[in-house]
Amino acid sequence: MTLVQLEYIVAVDTYRSFVTAAEKCFVTQPTLSMQIQKLEDTLGVKLFDRSKQPVIPTEIGQQVIEQARLVLAESSKLHEIIAVHKNELAGELKIGVIPTIAPYLLPKVIMSFTEKYPKVKLSIWEYTTEQIIHNLKIGLLDCGVLSTPLEDKSLQEIPLFYENFVVYTSDSCSMATCQKISADEINVAETWLLNEGHCMRNQVLNICKRKNTTDTTRGFEYNTGSVETLKRMVDLNAGMTILPELSLSDFSPEQMKKVKHFMEPVPAREISIVTHRNFLKRSLINSLKKEILEIIPEEMLENNNKMLMETF
Repeated sequence: MTLVQLEYIVAVDTYRSFVTAAEKCFVTQPTLSMQIQKLEDTLGVKLFDRSKQPVIPTEIGQQVIEQARLVLAESSKLHEIIAVHKNELAGELKIGVIPTIAPYLLPKVIMSFTEKYPKVKLSIWEYTTEQIIHNLKIGLLDCGVLSTPLEDKSLQEIPLFYENFVVYTSDSCSMATCQKISADEINVAETWLLNEGHCMRNQVLNICKRKNTTDTTRGFEYNTGSVETLKRMVDLNAGMTILPELSLSDFSPEQMKKVKHFMEPVPAREISIVTHRNFLKRSLINSLKKEILEIIPEEMLENNNKMLMETF
């Protein structure tokens, strides 16, 4: 049994394809298949059901693969120990970020991080919360930046900051003349929402104390995963939307006049770095955390007079 063989079975489990796994491991498919067959012969069990498409692990195969992930993680820690000893930050950090935070946080962080750590390659994907959780568990991501808590014991959450929600209204909206808004006053039928699958949609509905909504007042349904689109829908149409506070950074003075703040306790979301419980690249992730915190306004670092919204 070799570490290479363990890498191959983890790759097949991750991609559910011998061909794709071979490509990701930079070997030919026959070479990968032969090594996995040797491992199966050594263990005396079949690890994969090859009759299924996509290929899936057998029951015992799933247990072996879970242990293989732990063995490979422990092996990788040896490289981390040496890097820390040499005071080096190098390698690749694979990050998943939810779309409602990425445009307002990452541009500044990327610029600062890459200047300080030129030997580190940042690979970043915008994913929904569900996609980030899945990719953390199968090892395709090193960490995620998303809204918490997630209530998942296999993951570790490192809280970063607490971001208020605000209301953004059109001139014709029923809330347009309000100075401070109570969550109880929000009319969901007037509110533009992100589409299903985005945790911020759930948080907005939780603010309004509504788990789901069907809009019968408009003659169409608009599905978007973009906070920027929500802003535009309010500006060019009517109604209102609920936005995260960091998204106000590029607002014009005219747009700021349409921003309404909530009464205390203010609805807010917790933003965290999330990793697998047995995560690697601790030095890289800690450096990422430091860079994020340096650009966050001080008032967002504490959870004072804020009511955290659940993500589900």
